[in-house]
Amino acid sequence: MLLDAEIKQQLKQYLEMLEQDIVIRQSLDASQASKDMAALVEELATMSTRIHVEEGELERTPSFSVNRQGEDTGIVFAGIPLGHEFTSLVLALLHVSGRKPKIDQALIEKIQSIKGEYSFETYVSLSCHNCPDVVQALNIMSVLNPGIRHTMIDGAVFKDEVEAKDIMAVPSVYLNKEFLESGRMDIEDLLKLMGEAATEGPKLSDAPYDVFVIGGGPAGVSSAIYAARKGIRVALLAERIGGQVLDTLGIENLISVPYTEGPKLAGHLNDHIGHYKNIDVILRQKVTQLRREDFVEVTLEDGTIAKAKTVIIATGARWRNINVPGEQEFKNKGVAYCPHCDGPFFEGKDVAVIGGGNSGIEAAIDLAGIVKQVTVLEFLPELKADRVLQERLYSLPNVTVLKNVETKKITGDQKVTGIEYMDRETKQVANVDLDGVFVQIGLVPNTEWLGENIERNRFGEIVVDAHGATSMEGVFAAGDCTNSPYKQIVISMGSGATAALSAFDYLLRH
Repeated sequence: MLLDAEIKQQLKQYLEMLEQDIVIRQSLDASQASKDMAALVEELATMSTRIHVEEGELERTPSFSVNRQGEDTGIVFAGIPLGHEFTSLVLALLHVSGRKPKIDQALIEKIQSIKGEYSFETYVSLSCHNCPDVVQALNIMSVLNPGIRHTMIDGAVFKDEVEAKDIMAVPSVYLNKEFLESGRMDIEDLLKLMGEAATEGPKLSDAPYDVFVIGGGPAGVSSAIYAARKGIRVALLAERIGGQVLDTLGIENLISVPYTEGPKLAGHLNDHIGHYKNIDVILRQKVTQLRREDFVEVTLEDGTIAKAKTVIIATGARWRNINVPGEQEFKNKGVAYCPHCDGPFFEGKDVAVIGGGNSGIEAAIDLAGIVKQVTVLEFLPELKADRVLQERLYSLPNVTVLKNVETKKITGDQKVTGIEYMDRETKQVANVDLDGVFVQIGLVPNTEWLGENIERNRFGEIVVDAHGATSMEGVFAAGDCTNSPYKQIVISMGSGATAALSAFDYLLRH
């Protein structure tokens, strides 16, 4: 039995929502993976009379396809979609049965209008929290357009394919057998990669907004909601909703929520914004400049200029690069930033983790359970991680810790083969042969675009006062892009609320 009682009960409720009969066609052999797949499919069939199972031959074994009766829908799961991909399976069943995907009607019509034949393959890891976004997007496209097909491939089951293609990062998407892109993508991103024009989203108002929020992470969403609750006109502009939260796996310190995961929290943020009709949400845009005239003028990447009475900057932060030779050259070819997503591809191999803070040591501990050997490189004389994490790290037999060392170079040919470092005390240079490097050295604020218009400290963080006010009149800031001493989701949400209330107070006074 692959599914526990609680999951089966939840799944049964979802399967009651099936609108039409569906056919699962499975391709099996004598392997254990095939036996496990057959067990999963059998459990599904016992939970709904609308699910029918057939044997068949598919391109890969073990795999199964999800179809309408008498129709090849084009959705295939090569491997067992459990872990983070279990939701992808549930949604595929619902959408193939006739339930409408929860996407904009204009986007549905765009997908349905695409001409031609497109065969997508997405290589995933079941521990990857970014992979389901891509799998679910391509499955939806397959349901809506008969010319689009999609196969999810579990890299742990089809290791020969992964090694032949030198895949070291997931999700990795192939189109018609040619590499397309890797990393998190949604439907709009995929349409652009296919050469299809993106659908038009909401337009910015010509009239000045009361509050213009830049950023869609916890601080930005909190700002927009608190401002909207005052009954004023609000715009929220971001590349996508969720920000860095989308790159976070387990979240256990959001008060009143014992455990959640980044993509799930991002979904809740997006849903919450949708409750407020006075928020204009503009996605896939960046701001390049702020200027104070009669209003605050916000210049977008496409040249559009929006006006606002107040602005809240909540652009967050991103993973810091080490900026040594080899980092960019071997990105996704052995250089990685997410141990949860990409760690399984280094099973039985030697890897390094650069960074001795909490994130670095947590990564090393996680990787030690998968890989052959972990080497931790820390720039300072001592690790910065919490004592409990250090104790756990030092208890592991396959971890080596190098302190007071400077990473000089990541070496390789077509992919990573080693790392070069220097002992900061002796100045002696040494090399470690390995297959992967995980960079975990903290965050850098997304504030370069501000130039000299707003005061920032030497770390690039926006300097704010207790009310979230910046050095520019009418402009406030919140979250990880500011000089707040602690970078936490709950703190970002609180600072977003503070900035919104301060912006409203500014409106009342001016």
